[in-house]
Amino acid sequence: MRKTSLSILLAASLSLGGTAVWAAPLQGVNLQSDQAFDNKIVKRIKVENIYNHIAKLSKEPRVAGTPAEAAAVEYIKKQFETFGYDTEVQDFDIYSYTEPSKIEFSVDGMTLAPAPMGFTYGVNGAVSGELVYVGLGSPDEIKEEAVKGKIALIQRGGFSFAEKITNAAAKGAVGVIIFNNADGVINGTLGEPNESYVLALAITKVQGEALKSRLESGQAVTAAINVEGSKTEHAVSQNVVATKKATQKSTNQLVLVGAHHDSVDGAPGANDDASGTATVLELARVFANTPTDTDIRFVTFGAEENGLLGSYEFVERMTQEDYDRTVGMFQMDMVGSKDAGPLIMYTNDGEKNTVTELGAAAGARLSQTGQATPYGMEGRSDHVPFAEAGLPAALFIHAPVEPHYHSPEDTLDKISLDKLREVSTIVGAAVYQVARPDTPALENAKVAPKAVDYNFEERELE
Repeated sequence: MRKTSLSILLAASLSLGGTAVWAAPLQGVNLQSDQAFDNKIVKRIKVENIYNHIAKLSKEPRVAGTPAEAAAVEYIKKQFETFGYDTEVQDFDIYSYTEPSKIEFSVDGMTLAPAPMGFTYGVNGAVSGELVYVGLGSPDEIKEEAVKGKIALIQRGGFSFAEKITNAAAKGAVGVIIFNNADGVINGTLGEPNESYVLALAITKVQGEALKSRLESGQAVTAAINVEGSKTEHAVSQNVVATKKATQKSTNQLVLVGAHHDSVDGAPGANDDASGTATVLELARVFANTPTDTDIRFVTFGAEENGLLGSYEFVERMTQEDYDRTVGMFQMDMVGSKDAGPLIMYTNDGEKNTVTELGAAAGARLSQTGQATPYGMEGRSDHVPFAEAGLPAALFIHAPVEPHYHSPEDTLDKISLDKLREVSTIVGAAVYQVARPDTPALENAKVAPKAVDYNFEERELE
């Protein structure tokens, strides 16, 4: 992990709560002119363009490492080049995964509907044994004498799916059942293959709590798991990177705007995340001929669904110079479904940062009510590797997510133009707040834009 060093973002920067902040015009002028500046971006955004990109990208699933992902990469690359950008494609190695042809899970005295789901990079096999509840699956909760030769029942949360499985396997469990901590069925990934995995399936919260209740009442519960046909193979995924260089006197700052272009197997991924990718493309078009004193890098990531592999690869390849001059990273994931909840900005640690300050201020300026976009705490998208490296980053998403998330029903007809407009204008205005050339009379100002009040929300994604 790179050392956090944001002190040279600008010579004329100041600190708000310990966060490095860009130089900006004097406050009195800001209050009168920010909306006028916003309009230079907002009025040029054509939400129909975003919709049309989604239509192109969501004709079929774009699983990382497949020809369909490669076709999406080529489409994105050509769009960036049409806008006049020099575009880089970053290849990186991954493991592709074929879903099982058969998943069976039986429990004495219980019928499971909906059916259990497998995990990406899960293994094949057949086991049966007594079911044992082990909480969140931490090493301390799992006792070898309790789980050896048995199937561990584990609640979602606290640890990754992979950690829960390997923790149980290390104590001798022959299988793992993970039940959700929210409504719906888990559609999860283990991140990468691992020889230490044992058979593992995911069930709903209701199903898991019913099993837990039986166990806690003293009943002996026997279960059997059978998984066939899954396959893990080496493959190549790609990131697509387009950079807009500053056209005015450069502040030597860099802003990152991203989304992931891959989807899960079987899902056209109109909202997850063709919507984010299409919004990145439209913002790239708008900014292509917009004067800026800041570099803007537009990125679509591959293999997000495999464990954020593309964004981790991108962060690993960042030069120290680019790292030091990065103001923040704006990630857009699932930003268009009419069936999802309101917009929220998630940070990996649940703390405000430069990106949320910019997003909240832009949201307040653009909202008819003047209400700022709230923030919360959530990982699970491509803002995470940037945050872990010490860079300000936030995920823009509508939550709770729609019920057809990660399913064949994630299709174009579920897309809302209003939600696309909301996110594209807020992110566009927030990025321009940094990137716009300051007026000459105020170019040495050391006053940041007025902070707005925005609230933390405990809002689950699912």
